[in-house]
Amino acid sequence: MKKAQNVVEKILSAHLVEGDPAKDAELGIRIDQTLTQDATGTMAYLQFEAMGIDRVKTELSVAYIDHNTLQNGFENADDHRFIQSVALKRGIRFSRPGNGICHQVHLERFGVPGKTLLGSDSHTPTGGGIGMFAMGAGGLDVAVAMGGGTYYIPMPTIVKVNLTGKLSTWVAAKDIILEVLRIMTVKGGVGKVIEYTGEGVKTLSVPERATITNMGAELGATTSIFPSDEITRAFLKAQGREEAYVELSADDDAVYDEEIDIDLSALKPNAAMPHMPDKVKTVEEIGPIRIDQVCIGSCTNSSLYDMLKVAAILKGKTVAPNVSLSIAPGSKQVLNMLAENGALADMIAAGARILESACGPCIGMGQSPNSAGISLRTFNRNFEGRSGTADAGIYLVSPETAAASAIAGVLTDPTTLGETPEITMPEAFTINDNMVLLPDPPEEAKNRAVLYGPNIKAVPTGKPLEETIRSEVLLKVGDNITTDHIMPAGAKILPYRSNVPYLSQFCFGVCDKTFPERAKKAGGGVIVAGANYGQGSSREHAALVPLYLGVRAVAAKSFARMHKANLINSGILPLTFADPADYDEIAQGDEIELKDVKKSVITGEKAKLIDKTTGKEYLLTTDFSEREIAILLAGGKLNYTAQSK
Repeated sequence: MKKAQNVVEKILSAHLVEGDPAKDAELGIRIDQTLTQDATGTMAYLQFEAMGIDRVKTELSVAYIDHNTLQNGFENADDHRFIQSVALKRGIRFSRPGNGICHQVHLERFGVPGKTLLGSDSHTPTGGGIGMFAMGAGGLDVAVAMGGGTYYIPMPTIVKVNLTGKLSTWVAAKDIILEVLRIMTVKGGVGKVIEYTGEGVKTLSVPERATITNMGAELGATTSIFPSDEITRAFLKAQGREEAYVELSADDDAVYDEEIDIDLSALKPNAAMPHMPDKVKTVEEIGPIRIDQVCIGSCTNSSLYDMLKVAAILKGKTVAPNVSLSIAPGSKQVLNMLAENGALADMIAAGARILESACGPCIGMGQSPNSAGISLRTFNRNFEGRSGTADAGIYLVSPETAAASAIAGVLTDPTTLGETPEITMPEAFTINDNMVLLPDPPEEAKNRAVLYGPNIKAVPTGKPLEETIRSEVLLKVGDNITTDHIMPAGAKILPYRSNVPYLSQFCFGVCDKTFPERAKKAGGGVIVAGANYGQGSSREHAALVPLYLGVRAVAAKSFARMHKANLINSGILPLTFADPADYDEIAQGDEIELKDVKKSVITGEKAKLIDKTTGKEYLLTTDFSEREIAILLAGGKLNYTAQSK
């Protein structure tokens, strides 16, 4: 008799290349689709070019331009030209600047239920809203997948989130995922896949589901997923893609590792307070704090559905004089349709500042708040300094809460506004893919040149693992250090994502501005960190830049999944304290020795850290698969891939 399966198990079993889910700690899966964006894409395509593969081998790969769209100099434009030239030469579709945010566009135009999607952006799980097994990863992993390589993940714990009831008036999908974050925390999803089930699922549209799976990244989850049902079919039909529909649901007696129950009817409007997405309280609990700015958009809440709700709330009103309101529709399709139906005029008349269809303020690319300002954002992250203003207080809220608050001038519970506006979604969306360039046919592609710019530098590579590592503790940091702490984003830094030497001067700037110079002077060293080190973005620059600065190992209480993978890919050794309390004993500046660490990695034995300054010894766990061991021994995945040819 065939074993009952949940949605995750069905997709994994259909894509399994290596490993046995019943007994192996690591699974290798086939990737159907990939996506990149321009903040990580230049590096990913440099790595793909280094592999010497003529054409991508996936069913579909798309390169999006949506992050670095401020043209303050030649750097971003050069990167876009480089990505376009590689895309058209190597068989990749190219979504031009202005076409929209990668996750929103991919959901609209390319996502297919039951398929696997790997993206060089941590919010790739947005695709789970239509039943894709969609994951974020470092650019090198995406490059390997484009070349037909297998992608490896730890065998995940599968968490069932059972949704019952129906959302009350003015309560939104954003409030659901904020509730999940309140329950599970930003560390609670590490090593897990979140599968949404229950009668409540049928009350949620695809854009609402995508909002929830998008912010599953903030849980640290491998991905999140909804079933593919008649609601999915209706969405795809409206996009002119009904042929892509596949029904996908869990068997009635499917088994899960963990279960969480959420009654949608009991939820209230929520907000995540500074400076972490899991610091969640209800808007009512926080109270009517005065605000300075409201930003609506991002890959979390920029769908047509979200925008129509915002426009209806703003219609006939005026933004409060103390508030700057900006709105960024998620795609050209959304912006076109807002213009066609008059909703855009309602936003403009209310005093909203309309931004281009791009990531914008979410990654610190413009619209930084005033000093010590309070900003409400419909985004997915509120890490300290990410907005571009170090002392700003960033709150994450739903579009309904954001729009209501923009009018009132204070944080406002939208349930106090009375009846909700009636929102009618179109049966058919406006389809115009003229901003997506198709790649050259193979014969024509041979004559296309790859165009480099002077800001594009070579990818740094690691060196083979030493027998023993002797160095100093260059930096000691606490829990929940994000990739924004390690390698900040923002308008001043993002243009240099293809120039690691220049980028290195900003490494750990949020934690310690002296780090880059000290690391260079010391000739490298080791970092000691708390729990959930490297949470947040998939950006491999948070590993590549420390590699360039000579970091050889990171000893932490625990690691975020994507960052640990990126460290291994870069040839930096991620080690976990066998006893987390040992973290407290080691100080920044201590001279340390990782004795016979190469042998420990090979055998799987605990590594010994000797603190030469104090004379104490500590044990570190080396939990690596055979494949990861081979990558570390080679000094990183690029070296490993070259040796495997």
